[in-house]
Amino acid sequence: MSSRRFPKGFRWGASTSALQVEGATAAEGRGESIWERFAARPGAIEDGSTPAVACDHYHRFREDVGRMAELGLTAYRFSIAWPRVVPEGTGAVNAKGLDFYDRLVDALLEHGIAPYATLYHWDLPQALQDRGGWADRAIVPAFVEYTRAVTERLGDRVGSWSTINEPWCIAVLGHEEGKQAPGLSDPPTGLAVAHHLLLAHGEAVPVIRTNAPEAEAGIVLNLVPAEPAEDTGAARNAVRWFDGFFNRWFLDPLLRGRYPEDAVADRVQCEHLPPSGMPFAQEGDLDVISRPIDFLGVNYYSRAVFDADENGEPVGVTVGTPERRNDMGWEDFPPGLHRILVRLHREYDVARIYVTENGGAWSDAPDADGRVRDHRKIHYLHGHLHAALDAIDEGVPLKGYFAWSLLDNWEWAHGYPMRFGFYWIDYETQRRVAKNSALWYRDVIAHHGVDDDVVLPS
Repeated sequence: MSSRRFPKGFRWGASTSALQVEGATAAEGRGESIWERFAARPGAIEDGSTPAVACDHYHRFREDVGRMAELGLTAYRFSIAWPRVVPEGTGAVNAKGLDFYDRLVDALLEHGIAPYATLYHWDLPQALQDRGGWADRAIVPAFVEYTRAVTERLGDRVGSWSTINEPWCIAVLGHEEGKQAPGLSDPPTGLAVAHHLLLAHGEAVPVIRTNAPEAEAGIVLNLVPAEPAEDTGAARNAVRWFDGFFNRWFLDPLLRGRYPEDAVADRVQCEHLPPSGMPFAQEGDLDVISRPIDFLGVNYYSRAVFDADENGEPVGVTVGTPERRNDMGWEDFPPGLHRILVRLHREYDVARIYVTENGGAWSDAPDADGRVRDHRKIHYLHGHLHAALDAIDEGVPLKGYFAWSLLDNWEWAHGYPMRFGFYWIDYETQRRVAKNSALWYRDVIAHHGVDDDVVLPS
């Protein structure tokens, strides 16, 4: 059977985030995060669970690093919990919290796995939220000081740093729609939050460069290609509206030093901004936000398809057969990854790109013989790796691929039922079981390529 190979030096990884896997939310001086407070609200989490234990990775990280080595991973993307390092958000640094990440990084390096660290993956210290959180511009220097504390300790060994993960989710799901922590529903606040996230990123970059001069610095965006459900002007305008706020609202300030004018006008029309535009932006902010970065991380899961209602407002359209959608309702659509990667290369000239998250949730559990035959996930990954290769063939500087996720974990407001991992977890016993997708991914890494056709593990 023929296969396609990835370029020499291509990174093979998997991703997690601190809150979703670590547990130990009250251990060794860790402070409260906005997610513990949010999870305490009745009905906020679908299954009523909390991240208090999650995968107990805090106590089991060595065995989990061993599993990474068994897969043949050459890189591991993880996040650092701000409340574990600076429990009050500012002020005293918790040495025991940093000690944990010291041990994790050393364990990775002992197994030849490159650590890729993310500084912020949604778990803001509650103490900062009590003082205004990301809606308050004062959070920017707080993030800079947190960045300094972490990079001073780990910058000699961590060669890749992401500042913020998915600012769209933080701003929109957390502050405009109230679906995630801190659970606010105020669009103007969400826009201020988005700006302060980008500003904090820009201010943190030189700190990373000072404390980790040999490392690369970047940011991670979740990007979604959109297309019209029908070839009509209204549907095309709905796509433009979505793309303007979902994708270009973050890409343009970071990589062009400006906000997209049409998207700003859309927000003024929706009364989310005053006619004057951006009251939270100060002179010089965009120069800071657009400081050069070494890479852009892309989280891609599926595409979006839009039509317009009778008032011309964008309306999302469900596409694809049920068999092509995972438990989150997301369509398996590999061409979308190719489109996003090629667009970044052609329109934004990004120097280096990583696919930092890609995957889906399926509820496959151990069979009678103890195997987890998650073959839908294998088909998903197979298609998306081919899409990545197609992009590389067109000149896209794609340097690595990180599947989401290493472990089944606590999936934010969905709780535990959504299973994205290569390893199935019995949450009562914390037993890990390698799914067939883990065995398949191990073989892909070993061969540094992917077969033309899907070959399922026997």
